[in-house]
Amino acid sequence: MAILPIYLYGHDVLRAKAKPVQAMDDSLVKLVYDMFETMRNANGIGLAATQVGDLRRVIVIDITGAENDEEEGEKKTERKKSEGPTTLVLINPVVRSRDREWTMEEGCLSIPDVRGEVTRAETITVVFRDAKFQETELTTDGLLARVILHEIDHLDGILFIDHLTTANRALLKPKLTKIKKGVIETTYPVISAASKKGMRRVLRKVEA
Repeated sequence: MAILPIYLYGHDVLRAKAKPVQAMDDSLVKLVYDMFETMRNANGIGLAATQVGDLRRVIVIDITGAENDEEEGEKKTERKKSEGPTTLVLINPVVRSRDREWTMEEGCLSIPDVRGEVTRAETITVVFRDAKFQETELTTDGLLARVILHEIDHLDGILFIDHLTTANRALLKPKLTKIKKGVIETTYPVISAASKKGMRRVLRKVEA
């Protein structure tokens, strides 16, 4: 397994639409393993292939432990745990139904240190191929549903900030401009739109 650099806001690949996977092969298996390694190294709970520069419709998710936290972005939540597994591989995911709505603060590994309130469906049914490339249907809600929708957005070239109001996006503009210029510190390898050598690796200073 390898830790891949994550592409940052401003890079063209994040606005590209990923293409369906036609069959399981060794390169896909490697991609899935590398994506899990990359996501966990960055302390993320979801990652889309486009975020590591691969235009295949592949998502990995691991929300193990995340739902046990009492706080999400400094806001306490009292929601029930999601129905369904906590670790998932979704290949060619398609949302078949959405029900109800709820709002929660979101962040993104491709947009470090930026968060915003996003309204999404509370319950969804999604059809996809799993890690064995078998067709699967899952109905789930809460955090898992939100992460799935967030990552499917990535496969379609949509970022969570696109769901924010114009006013809220304006407030975030200074941070977004810095990210686009590569003026950002992360604990994981990244590729910014301004990277001259393709990858910019910066480490956050460890706070005592």
